[in-house]
Amino acid sequence: MDLKPEISDPRRDALNDWCAEKLNSVAGCPMKTGLETVSGDASFRRYFRAHTQNEKSFIVVDAPPEYENCQSFVEIAKSWRMQGVHTPEIHSVDLNRGYMLLEDFGDSLLYSGLNQSSVHNLYDSAFDALHTLQNTSLPSGYSLPLFDEARLRREMNLFPEWMLEKLLQIQLSEDEKKLVEGLFALLVKSAQEQPQVPVHLDYHSRNIMMLPDGLGLIDFQDAVLGPVTYDPVSLLRDCYIDWPQREVYQWLDQFAKRSTHLSNISVQDLHRWFDLMGTQRHIKVLGVFVRLWLRDGKEGYLKDIPRVYAYLCWVCKKYDELGEFSRWMREELTPRLKKQDWWQDHHLQS
Repeated sequence: MDLKPEISDPRRDALNDWCAEKLNSVAGCPMKTGLETVSGDASFRRYFRAHTQNEKSFIVVDAPPEYENCQSFVEIAKSWRMQGVHTPEIHSVDLNRGYMLLEDFGDSLLYSGLNQSSVHNLYDSAFDALHTLQNTSLPSGYSLPLFDEARLRREMNLFPEWMLEKLLQIQLSEDEKKLVEGLFALLVKSAQEQPQVPVHLDYHSRNIMMLPDGLGLIDFQDAVLGPVTYDPVSLLRDCYIDWPQREVYQWLDQFAKRSTHLSNISVQDLHRWFDLMGTQRHIKVLGVFVRLWLRDGKEGYLKDIPRVYAYLCWVCKKYDELGEFSRWMREELTPRLKKQDWWQDHHLQS
């Protein structure tokens, strides 16, 4: 029988040794077994679980410092936790090597708990956490980056680079470039009109954990100071699950009524900000998901692209000033997407 050789992973071995040393002081007990893989994500981070001999568990993060910023995670986590946002307690950090030992929030994602009977209560809890987050003062040890025009455009440019050019083999004409630029300019203007608040930046059902005493937040190291509707649209127009759009607007209105930042905003302006902010995010996500597949070989995100594309089509069809872009998508992009062997049409609930 041929046995496959074990793949060498020196970084994991070094992380295991570091964790074993830290657990002796943090938990007062030796590590029971080696690191157990929990997950990777859309970045270079890896997550492991460590158990001690007295049956306590911890999350161990491998975040290579040449790619990831542990300092931002640490400073944001400490600041938000002190201000009532439920982030993991940080037990030990090695910034030079990119290692972190964290409180274990378990494996129960909000995504797994959402269904027709639970969604209202769970979203109420998610809104509670988001209200707290949006009213936090800035971390004293870390200045949240501004979600400014340069960053908005840098994110949206992933769409023409990866989805249009690399996936669909589209070389934009001058008229098409003007069409895309017109959309980008409109989205930047809308984002900058909004009150600017602390933004998680990935506030969706796979970054919110269900805990015995409420909800816990993870994956917030990229937090910024940005538009007030960004996190609400990340949650309510989630890339991994969707709901009837009439309910989405009802949830948004409920959120706004309790928001200190949206109390004087008309429903019409609120919905427009929300729709256009979602368009910016979904344009970025389409580029990111295609890049994860073509560059990084992570094909698991392919199944979510049709939903994200459906959000984009739905909003563009709703607004007259997006009509030309909507027609271009329908005539030029959609037929090419349908030729992809992984593509399955997704229809949003009305």
